[in-house]
Amino acid sequence: MVSIGAHVSVAGGLYKGIEKAVAIGAHTIQIFGSSPRQWTTRFPDQHSIDLYKDAIKKSKITSVYLHAPYLVNLGTFKDDHWNKSIKNLIDHLQIAKLINANGLIFHVGTISPPEKSRTLSLERAALGMKEVLKQVKGKTQLIMENSAGGSNKIGYSIEDLAAIFKKVKSSRVKICLDTAHALEAGLIESYSPPLIKKLFDEFDDKIGLEHLSVLHINDSKTPYNSHHDLHENIGKGHIGLEGFKNLAREKRVRNKPWILEVPGFDHVGPDKKNIELLNSCF
Repeated sequence: MVSIGAHVSVAGGLYKGIEKAVAIGAHTIQIFGSSPRQWTTRFPDQHSIDLYKDAIKKSKITSVYLHAPYLVNLGTFKDDHWNKSIKNLIDHLQIAKLINANGLIFHVGTISPPEKSRTLSLERAALGMKEVLKQVKGKTQLIMENSAGGSNKIGYSIEDLAAIFKKVKSSRVKICLDTAHALEAGLIESYSPPLIKKLFDEFDDKIGLEHLSVLHINDSKTPYNSHHDLHENIGKGHIGLEGFKNLAREKRVRNKPWILEVPGFDHVGPDKKNIELLNSCF
């Protein structure tokens, strides 16, 4: 059975995320370890970690992922921003390790200034990732997420992700595939069975499906190749319920956690209704 879950808030303490996940029927979760909009990292204290570990032990949650702040940009040639990005990823990967999370998911970044070389930007991202892994030992994964593309972003194509993956050369580096971003970036025109097969065949050939750690399951408010990163509730966007039913038939990704990052029908984030809709696709 596929493990379906959601990004949940940990406002009030890490254990609150477990409570929210249980309430909506999630079996895997994604959280922010600290503020996603600040360079400064606030580490959880031991009491908070103990409460969280106790709560997760009593739950049916099978995997936990952290998402890094949106400020991170490993593709930039601006040294100050690049160094702060590395430090921030180190901090958040340390939090992931502290709470025994599976890994830290992050957006690779943007070519900045835009006139710089894409090839060199990818090399810079790989160099930054190597430093993060060097500073935080262990098994906790560092997971690149595909972007919606546009605005000189890197990491939106399988080629970009493969190039970085091969440069870093670490078993701890994995990939998160976001369904909305893949459509918005032009990776897949629609979630029809032949195009789904083509997408994962290409991924398997260039990276290897064993390195696909997790899926972000989001419908898209914007159409194919729009380069606009806007998530929609399951069945209400340009992927549609039929698209997710087709994806559910792809046996090669059934063993990956499926994490919702949708707005929710009450506009307060992923909810029980979205989880039920996704479950209905299997």
